[in-house]
Amino acid sequence: MAGLSRRGFAKMLAGAVLLPTLVPLLSNSALAANNHIKVALLLPGSVADGGWSMLAYQGLQALKAAGYAVAYSESVPQAQMDQVIRGYADDGYSLIIGHSFEYGSAFTEIAPEYPETDFFASTFKPAENVPGNVEYVNLAYIQAAWAAGALAALISDKGKAVGFVGGGDNPTQQAMMRAFIQGAEKARPGIKGLGVVTGDYDNAAKGREAATTLIGNGADVIWHTADVTGLGALQGAAAAKVKAMGCYADQKDVAPAFIACSFKQNLDWMVEQVGKSVASKTFLGGKEWAPSVAQAWSVVHGNAPYNSKLVSASAWQQFQTFWQQLDSGVLTPKV
Repeated sequence: MAGLSRRGFAKMLAGAVLLPTLVPLLSNSALAANNHIKVALLLPGSVADGGWSMLAYQGLQALKAAGYAVAYSESVPQAQMDQVIRGYADDGYSLIIGHSFEYGSAFTEIAPEYPETDFFASTFKPAENVPGNVEYVNLAYIQAAWAAGALAALISDKGKAVGFVGGGDNPTQQAMMRAFIQGAEKARPGIKGLGVVTGDYDNAAKGREAATTLIGNGADVIWHTADVTGLGALQGAAAAKVKAMGCYADQKDVAPAFIACSFKQNLDWMVEQVGKSVASKTFLGGKEWAPSVAQAWSVVHGNAPYNSKLVSASAWQQFQTFWQQLDSGVLTPKV
């Protein structure tokens, strides 16, 4: 979750691994044109985590298919970030993508030593003055959370309360919780938005406990932003037979009878766009990229946008109005 303080890092550092060869999707000339661009992706978790790291890895695979030379490291512990960053920079990588909050400050310190390398951190710009070869991103977290709150309220059967389960206790998660509550209470006056920031991205038991508590307080729709902890929240919702919405990836299979939809973060698209910007020399060094909420996020449920058994056509239509207003900037949450 770009901009968020990420997951408990694994104890062991996976070495740089070249991606398997994929079937070329472009002409040989187009592949050759990209071949000199080397992209390294540094991940806080496993490529099999089902969300944050997996989606970024998929974007890297797409770059591989387009002819870029790519490598990645999984489960990079914070204590070894400096070593891994410098290793790729010393090896002449054109672009190094640090896929967690911590890379924002790490790149600020290291990037000036490697002026020929571009660095991209999946987090907000930390200060006004940053190195000219580092780009940051605001992935419309607040707009997405507001939208999720609105949709949760619109699909609530009882209309009493809806609940948010957050991960790490950091400013982004706290702001997303406030936005979710605000969106719910705006979309359906009289409903109550509830929230718990668990302080943990990797504890399914905590997520289930948080969801159970929220449900006990009247919530009949649960949304999370908490990775593995969030999977526990979805399972808690299913156990209580209430609706739930996934986050970061399409999570319909976690509890098929109870998942109304998922708010997928388009991290694969983000990685592709950044890689292509280096090739086209349009990389936004020294700046913060701010894609709109409809670029940065998708609402999905398999091949459809939502589960029609859990989301009425009228609720979806009302939600779409809010979504379009958020995307255009007509509606700007204040949290």
